[in-house]
Amino acid sequence: MGFYQLHEKQKIPATVDEVWDFISSPANLQKITPGYMGFEVTSELLSDKMYPGMIISYKVSPVLGIKMTWVTEITHVKDKEYFVDEQRVGPYAIWHHEHKIEAIEGGVLMTDIVSYKPPFGFLGSIANSLLIKNQLREIFNYRKKAIVKIFGEMVQDLSEV
Repeated sequence: MGFYQLHEKQKIPATVDEVWDFISSPANLQKITPGYMGFEVTSELLSDKMYPGMIISYKVSPVLGIKMTWVTEITHVKDKEYFVDEQRVGPYAIWHHEHKIEAIEGGVLMTDIVSYKPPFGFLGSIANSLLIKNQLREIFNYRKKAIVKIFGEMVQDLSEV
C-alpha cells in the first residue's frame, strides 16, 4: 500500500545540449541500464527524440531473469529542461519518472525523481523494503557510472568538501 520516491542527482561536465541530446534519445536507454536487466527496446522508434505522447515498449528481466513487458508513455517534455515517463504496462501499480537537467557552473546538474507504488498492496510494501528500493538504487548507481564513462567526472570543488 506504500507510495515511494527516489531522488537522485548527478553533476555532469558537459553542456545542456550534449546531455539533453543523450538523455532524450530512447536509443541510449540501454547504454545506461545494467546488462542483468535484459533491457531491450521492442517498439519501433519513429523518432530519435522523445516527444509528448511517445509510447516506448521494452522487455526487461528485473527478477530471476524472468522477461516482462514494460510500456511507458512520455507525458511531458520541455526541451533541454525535463521530460516525464509514466508506466502504462509493467511491474508497478504506479511509475512516474521525472528527468530534469539544468546548467550549473562547470556543467549540468541532472536530477531524477521516481515516484512509484509496487503492486500487491502490503506485499508490495514488503517487497519494496526487501528488494525493490535496493534494486532501484543499484540501477541508478550503475547509470551514474555509465554517465561518467560517457561524459567524464565532474571535478569536485574543494570548498564543497
